[in-house]
Amino acid sequence: MSAIEELRQTIARLRGPGGCPWDQEQTHATLVRCLIDEVSELIDTIDRLDLPHMREELGDVLIQVVFHAQLAEEAGRFNLEDVAREVNEKLIRRHPHVFGDGKLDTSEQVLVQWEQIKAVEKAKAGQASATPGVFKELPPRLPALMFAEAIWKQIEKKKLPVAGLADTAQVSALGQHLTEESLGRMLFEIVAASRARGLDPEAALRLHATKLMRHVEQRVQSSPTGASA
Repeated sequence: MSAIEELRQTIARLRGPGGCPWDQEQTHATLVRCLIDEVSELIDTIDRLDLPHMREELGDVLIQVVFHAQLAEEAGRFNLEDVAREVNEKLIRRHPHVFGDGKLDTSEQVLVQWEQIKAVEKAKAGQASATPGVFKELPPRLPALMFAEAIWKQIEKKKLPVAGLADTAQVSALGQHLTEESLGRMLFEIVAASRARGLDPEAALRLHATKLMRHVEQRVQSSPTGASA
């Protein structure tokens, strides 16, 4: 028996009759906090290049994957085998330059092809975005800083129109004098000032970034040329 199968059976036993009360009470929703915590601990080991503890933390993340698959299997939706099969098929499908006849030479070309294939797949599944070609869809629960960074990266990459929406000259000027230390200090001071005013900096940044994204989308959609490639 494989180690993965042994882990699956262990989770099933914990969830089953005579199992653990805590495990039996869990749902997909209640496990979200656990998943976030375990991924954060894994990231910490990666940042520190702590390989022995990285192995342990990878296992803790794997528990979460197996646990969610077990919950789905109990509900008659899918199982761990389905999860592994689907993601493997997706990897093969989105790497035609490896498993097919195509050929790509750079990481940039790979990323472009990946997004193109992904867009086609979503369109076929009836999941096409209401604003195709403007912004790549982002995970709804992505932290606000990562969310804002991802939006700005797309604005720069696609040369999307932000005149009047963001002061690019000021952004450029500010960036020339930033260091990791000064940036960290500024962000910390913003958090402290937000707390003093009873404001949520996470929510504020997400709100502003979302508004900027929507304004850019409207501007691009109303333009005769449409979105940039």
